[in-house]
Amino acid sequence: MDNQRNLLLAVLLSGLLILGWDAGMSYFYPQASITAQAVDGKNAAPATPVASPSGAIESGTKPARPVNLAKALATKARVRIDAQRIEGSINLVGARIDDIELKDYRETIKADSGPVQLFAPQGTALQYYAQFGWVGEGVRLPDSDTLWQADGDALTSEKPVTLTFDNGEGQLFAIRLAIDADYMITATQSVRNSATGPVVVRPFGLIIRNSTNASPSTFNAHSGPMGAFGDTVEYGPDYDDLVETGTHAPEGGAPDWLGFSDLHWLSALVPQAGAQATPGFRSLGDNLFRTDLIYAPDTVPAGASLTRETRLFAGAKESALLDEYQDAGIQNFGKAIDWGWFEWFEKPMLWLLRTLYDFAGNFGLAIIMLTVIVRGAMFPIAQRQFASMAAMRAVQPKMKAIQERYKDDKQKQQQEIMALYKTEGVNPLAGCLPLFLQIPIFFALYKTLILAIEMRHEPFYLWIKDLSAPDPAKILNLFGLLPFDPPGFLGIGVLAVMLGVTMWLTFRLNPSAMDPMQQQIFSLMPWILMFVMAPFAAGLLLYWVTSNILTLAQQTYLYSRHPQLKAQADKDKSDRERATARGDKG
Repeated sequence: MDNQRNLLLAVLLSGLLILGWDAGMSYFYPQASITAQAVDGKNAAPATPVASPSGAIESGTKPARPVNLAKALATKARVRIDAQRIEGSINLVGARIDDIELKDYRETIKADSGPVQLFAPQGTALQYYAQFGWVGEGVRLPDSDTLWQADGDALTSEKPVTLTFDNGEGQLFAIRLAIDADYMITATQSVRNSATGPVVVRPFGLIIRNSTNASPSTFNAHSGPMGAFGDTVEYGPDYDDLVETGTHAPEGGAPDWLGFSDLHWLSALVPQAGAQATPGFRSLGDNLFRTDLIYAPDTVPAGASLTRETRLFAGAKESALLDEYQDAGIQNFGKAIDWGWFEWFEKPMLWLLRTLYDFAGNFGLAIIMLTVIVRGAMFPIAQRQFASMAAMRAVQPKMKAIQERYKDDKQKQQQEIMALYKTEGVNPLAGCLPLFLQIPIFFALYKTLILAIEMRHEPFYLWIKDLSAPDPAKILNLFGLLPFDPPGFLGIGVLAVMLGVTMWLTFRLNPSAMDPMQQQIFSLMPWILMFVMAPFAAGLLLYWVTSNILTLAQQTYLYSRHPQLKAQADKDKSDRERATARGDKG
């Protein structure tokens, strides 16, 4: 059974090998979506005419050539946004919120890096914006080319801004924009009908984005269209699927919110509570996609008015903040972070990491402290594991005798072995328990490092400037001295080497007997994993290296409690050295 335990460990590590092997690791470890690339307008996708929910919304003017971001933002018809956590501007042409920068987040870890540009105007490389308006019949409506009037020159957390448009036919349209202390903008759309007859209108809100800057959707971290409908959260469709189908109508029920999700950023529309609204996603071509929220038609009688309130979230996917909005009434908003099945474990781990960070002041130290806590909690289990290993070692001569006696009767052999376990009080599965317990811990930390924006651009010490990114000190380019970046698994850094060495040492201390095939697997596995884990986040490798070091210390201590294990480990080591020497001589 010792051999079965070792084989289980080998299978587990091989599973990690298979799981981690992917071209460039982009499928397994996505990077942040909004980057500084192409902000000058190069490689921009030209604007595509926007088809309306009912075919009535006109598009803005299609530019003859790609639009430079700075030039697009230099137009005079804009109202500044200067809130506590975002800044930017509102385009009065079309009433578009098309310029949002996140004050608290930088594009890169470079000292001169600017803030993350989340929203950008139509026609630019980063095209990504929100718009509010109306569709209807028998009434002149504002469209994408309408120039709105503003009652102020800046939208702040303390001062809303109201945009108005008088169609000259008796209807006054208004959009009042207010922003909270974080990332939520409230758009209150109203129509006042001063004409002699009624009009029928349908307010809407939409978000249009260019997918070329989107983070890739992976098997465990969705990026793209998503939303909450009834009691269901839909992670999808992916952009490629939406291109094929053209449109997607969610089927989960009334919309709670919907929008576009990236690894760390989110744009989402939240409809007015109790109002009937139709959600949808659609592909517009040229890598452009739209989500829209269209309210049911309403008749506005003469002398009356109609008001609809839609909220727009445009900002960072901070777990605690999303949960606050959820507690305030936005159903399932915290699930905009694709935690998956292990949410029950990942969110407490993130809370613990944040708590340890508040104490230590560094997320790298917080990861080390977390590792110590995990290993400390598992220490009693490890003691039982070693006791089980000692008991298994003690009964091994008797077990071999049974195997030899009943070598032609496998059923009788198994019966006698189980009776031996019962008589000697041995549990052959006890040694496997720590392995099973560490699987959810490892996977939860992996997803936390990927999804938690708190880990983004967080430094450790010395050369590690971003714990959520791979180790930058790569051996093949002499730690950056040579002008190239080794690809994927060839980018072996210092932490990956430390992982391989410490794992090799823990395997060397393993006292369990192995057949030649298992011994070869265990001899190669540390070095294979060194390559496999090289592209992973430095924080994850830091956890594993620390865990291996603590395992070595723990094994040294427990060997003192179980001298027969230490003696067997020394014997195994001596046997391996003799076998190696014989091989060299041969």
